[in-house]
Amino acid sequence: MIGPPKLTRFEKARIVGARALQIAMGAPVIVKPSENVSNPIDIALQELESKNLPITIRRTLPDGTYQDIPLKWLLPKD
Repeated sequence: MIGPPKLTRFEKARIVGARALQIAMGAPVIVKPSENVSNPIDIALQELESKNLPITIRRTLPDGTYQDIPLKWLLPKD
């Protein structure tokens, strides 16, 4: 695996931002949000914490090679 064996803060920000945009544009929500949550960013964070997002991280090296890593491989195990 290229890079650290966990999700970096930059990858987390990118995933939450992209998913929040999708939710704001009308994409179906994967998890049932809490009653006090209505912000797309907070919903995206809940989805990330639920570990159900079907997202793949592409990590690229300076030489142009890359590796696609499923998100569930980078999230901490319970």
